[in-house]
Amino acid sequence: MSKTSKGFSLELFLIIAIAITCILRIINLDSREFWYDEVLSLLLSTGQKKLYNNPSDVPVALASYQPLLSLPLESSFGDVLATFEKLLKGLVAEPHPPLFFIEQHIALRLFGNSEFAMRIFPTLYSFGAMFCAYGIGRKLLNYRGGLLFSATLGLNPFFLFHSLNVRMYCGLVFWVILSGWATLELFYEPPERLATKEQNDRQNRFKRVIWSLVLVASITAGIMTFYYFAIWVTSLGLFVVILDFIKAYKLVSSNKAIKNSFNSTILTFLKAKRWQYQSLLLIGGFIITIPWLLWGMRQQLNNADLGRFKAGSNVLETAWTHIQGILTTLGINLLTGDWASILTPTIINLTGFIAIALLLISIISLWQKKYYQLLITTICFSLLPLFIMVAVDVFSGKFTVGFGFGRSLIFILPGCLLLWVAAINKMNSKWQTYLSIALLSCYLISSVADFSLRKRSMFHDIADIIIQQPNVPTLIAMDSSAWGHVLRLAYYLPENAPIDLLAQPSSKLNNALINTFKTQPKAYQRLIFLNSDRPVWSDRITQKDQQIIQNTITKKFNLVNQKRLIGTWELDNFDLSVYEKP
Repeated sequence: MSKTSKGFSLELFLIIAIAITCILRIINLDSREFWYDEVLSLLLSTGQKKLYNNPSDVPVALASYQPLLSLPLESSFGDVLATFEKLLKGLVAEPHPPLFFIEQHIALRLFGNSEFAMRIFPTLYSFGAMFCAYGIGRKLLNYRGGLLFSATLGLNPFFLFHSLNVRMYCGLVFWVILSGWATLELFYEPPERLATKEQNDRQNRFKRVIWSLVLVASITAGIMTFYYFAIWVTSLGLFVVILDFIKAYKLVSSNKAIKNSFNSTILTFLKAKRWQYQSLLLIGGFIITIPWLLWGMRQQLNNADLGRFKAGSNVLETAWTHIQGILTTLGINLLTGDWASILTPTIINLTGFIAIALLLISIISLWQKKYYQLLITTICFSLLPLFIMVAVDVFSGKFTVGFGFGRSLIFILPGCLLLWVAAINKMNSKWQTYLSIALLSCYLISSVADFSLRKRSMFHDIADIIIQQPNVPTLIAMDSSAWGHVLRLAYYLPENAPIDLLAQPSSKLNNALINTFKTQPKAYQRLIFLNSDRPVWSDRITQKDQQIIQNTITKKFNLVNQKRLIGTWELDNFDLSVYEKP
């Protein structure tokens, strides 16, 4: 264990940093409410999505939605199988593969539907990803490099956010890193570490079989977690092809008797066994997924809304949108994390430029130090899949890079961090220490501030209002019919309270209220009006419509309280008004 100054060990500092990453995840498992997409994940995981009905223009008991967020009543193994069948059938209208939702279905059966329980699997995936990151860093660099890569990934604000998010992205990162590690163990040999005979042939064959199985399993699981994982698989294939081509070129170049070096290089490359063997493994991983691709993915494509990714109207607009997608992806993944939800596009683009600058500095540093094979590896794991995705967008006329605040390309995050870590690891001990401490400290401050300063407890605030008078018949009028809003109300509000919900777009809400007051004039003693900042399925309410709705309500109720509800995303924000009968 090296010491850069008396009493200080960078390795010990990195181990402490890794321990902090684990503690941060554990203490924040249930520190925030479910956000919009998380409650949708819960609904899908129960297998009851098809039972969900959009709110109509008449009030409906909020309690009717609450059973959809738990497993249905089951009295036999046949019921369990029936629930699982409904789970798969409910997924074919979604744009994602089934593995994540099957895992969450298992979590529901084992632990229940609390925030803590539903976030256990993503958190476990994050621990596994950090362990695999150590394995990759140890393989490519050294013990210190493994620790630094693990700590950097663990404290990265974007990865920490998705480690505590009931979505498939943390699992995706795990399968990316595991498949990358397996590829390195099977096909990568550092130039300074020549092949030895320290192990007998039987041990080497056993190790090769194990890592081959790991690669096939991780490829299969990755594709069944997120379809864009295929871009990462393409990068892995190209990585081994590049290694074999370079090796063939060096062999031919070293033989002066060979005149036509290009043709000889091609012939030598075609005879190489590594890329051929890896191709078989990658194809094997795809073959296992064929049943779902033929049944589920085909139906998903029929239901897909691909129009939202369409290209711009002119060349300049299209080019800038592609560039902005790259900046957004790199800036959010590497620097801002979940803070991007409250930052302006200009600031996010600026962080993207900073991220690109840091990546370029890392590339130049490794190139100048002549770590060519290490540089090729880190680029294939980071920028190559990004370039492939951009190329796909350009040729298909779509904008998917940057979609979803960078999460659709989270599979490039480990490789980009590895590029930074490799550049730092190849510096002298003094600079390694300074830069490692600076990077991890910035990540730690950003992550701690995110989870300590940015609360998400809006629906608990509404529940507190209900609990003050739990038996008062209450109507909740909301200018959004989006199921993420409806289901969060159902999840967090008291189960036995007499609450009805009237959720309609702002253009229809006033007429629905007038009709409700006519048909049920004495049904409610309290009315709660929720004005959403982002209704999702309709336009935000205009000031004119808001005034009309308030006039309609105040004819029957008196305003007693107003409150601004703020979360971590615009989807969380509401203006709350509480009215009571005179």
